[in-house]
Amino acid sequence: MKNIEFYHVKLNNGYWKLKQDLNTDVSMQSVWKRFCDTGRIGAFECSWKPGMENEPHFYWDSDVAKWIEGASYILKVSDNKILEDRIDNIVSLIEKNQWKDGYFNIYYTVTENERFTERNNHELYCAGHLIEAAVAYYEATGKDKFLNCMIKYADLIYKVFMVDKSAAFVTPGHEEIEMALVRLYKCIGDKKYLELAGFFIKNRANNDKDWYCAPNAKAYYCQDHIPPEKMDSAEGHAVRALYLYCGMIDYAVEAGDKELIDACNRLYNDITERKMYITGGVGSTFMGEAFTVPYHLPNESAYSETCASIALIMFTKRMQELGNSSKYADVIERAMYNGMMDGISLDGRCFFYENPLEINLKNHSINRSTTMEEHIPITERVEVFDCSCCPPNINRTLSAIQGLAYAYEDNTIVINQFMDSTLNIDNKCVSVKTKYPIDGKINITKENVEKIKVRIPSWCKNIRCDCEYTAKNGYMEITEDNVNIEFEMRPMFVKANPKIRSNRGCTAVQYGPIVYCIEGVDNGDIYALSLDTKKNITVEYSDEYSLNIINAKGRRQLPCADLYMSAENVQYEETDIKLIPYSCHANRGESDMLVWINEV
Repeated sequence: MKNIEFYHVKLNNGYWKLKQDLNTDVSMQSVWKRFCDTGRIGAFECSWKPGMENEPHFYWDSDVAKWIEGASYILKVSDNKILEDRIDNIVSLIEKNQWKDGYFNIYYTVTENERFTERNNHELYCAGHLIEAAVAYYEATGKDKFLNCMIKYADLIYKVFMVDKSAAFVTPGHEEIEMALVRLYKCIGDKKYLELAGFFIKNRANNDKDWYCAPNAKAYYCQDHIPPEKMDSAEGHAVRALYLYCGMIDYAVEAGDKELIDACNRLYNDITERKMYITGGVGSTFMGEAFTVPYHLPNESAYSETCASIALIMFTKRMQELGNSSKYADVIERAMYNGMMDGISLDGRCFFYENPLEINLKNHSINRSTTMEEHIPITERVEVFDCSCCPPNINRTLSAIQGLAYAYEDNTIVINQFMDSTLNIDNKCVSVKTKYPIDGKINITKENVEKIKVRIPSWCKNIRCDCEYTAKNGYMEITEDNVNIEFEMRPMFVKANPKIRSNRGCTAVQYGPIVYCIEGVDNGDIYALSLDTKKNITVEYSDEYSLNIINAKGRRQLPCADLYMSAENVQYEETDIKLIPYSCHANRGESDMLVWINEV
């Protein structure tokens, strides 16, 4: 199936309209202001000198480029003079400070460091994000100044790496440019950019020039342990790995490389069947921000970077185009409602870099020098990070979130994500009206469309539909022009595979696609609680969260003076337990938090 681009879809109401408007009106402005405060925007003047404040970092270009890409998606569907003027000002600075041979990188322009000598210094990563931003801005506005600057830069990279072979390394340290080059090729049609993308992919782990950042980094950080077409296990830095896999698919589809596609299938299965959190988070350790071994999914120390959830969505969206199963849309749904949206506060101003599934405040007061415990994430979102890749990544994703909703194959429109929206493409129209994920009721109307396919969510056990349909590969196939569907939503208790040792004896709660958690601010000592899965629980809508909350039953172990005691002497009291959406935790000050809860 072929995904339908976001600009053919209009969000009308509901959860994603609310979040997209918040992104446009608040988050984009907030991130821009923080980027001004920290020097990222001013850095494009390329006037920094030693001794001045806000020394540019070698990844700053990429932070701003992602913001520009997100702003460009907004401009594609609406006028916004403030965003357009900001981008034009930055583009003018890029044009002014670009080297005569086409090179542009703030860090290497204002420092004495020699360009293309340090593989892990993000030159090609920054170039990739700038290229993607330039293509997005050109496609949104028709203005080609930025695009022409990046064409010159891409031409230089082609010359340095493929013709002169003068760089000190062969492939990027942080992958991303592979996707960008394919996108540039598809935009202007010059096959040398596709060739360069293939060069970076095919030469990975297949040369003697690239350096490795630490012992074992070939496997556990840099994705250099084996040529990409032979990979079968997701290894190393999770975002880098997933960006590589996206580039592999992009290149393979254009070049007809079946080996790379087969590798991506193996990698995808490894991630989603053995290395993914219930929230759609991936990358379980801060050591290298990396994938680890199968079923190693600790909760409190979970790294689960926001960018990694977004990268998983990007990878899965590409896999979805190659397959005909609803399993891909199920993973996208899990990641976008939970892992990704936990990365931004309810007011749209603050962000998480890491997204743990447990917060134990007492562990944050331990003298870390006396323990060997693993790093644990922060307890509250902040407005900007030293490494601030996640906020603009959320900006660009939310700006085009409706691009995940629809796809097509033959004469069929496929509905993968349920957003209150209208699709118009090639005189075909599909309208979806729904409060999803508040409930599972969906009304769909179509015009000039022969057939629709509607995903059956993996969590749904019962479907009500007012017309006949056939089910295949996780989709309802429908020919009627007006259909009402209800995917029965009820709270679901979830158990983990026993190989995930950190979750043994615990249960999680899910309602529709939303994963829930408990916080101390609602429930007191959450570590004394046990959830009773045999008793009825109730669901009610919360204006505070724009989602449902859940009220469950359980018991609380009463305090005792003894350090240890006979089990028969332990005393409990019956208690109510309030659960809120996981993505909404840590919005009311610091609090203990659990996703996986002890079970009675």
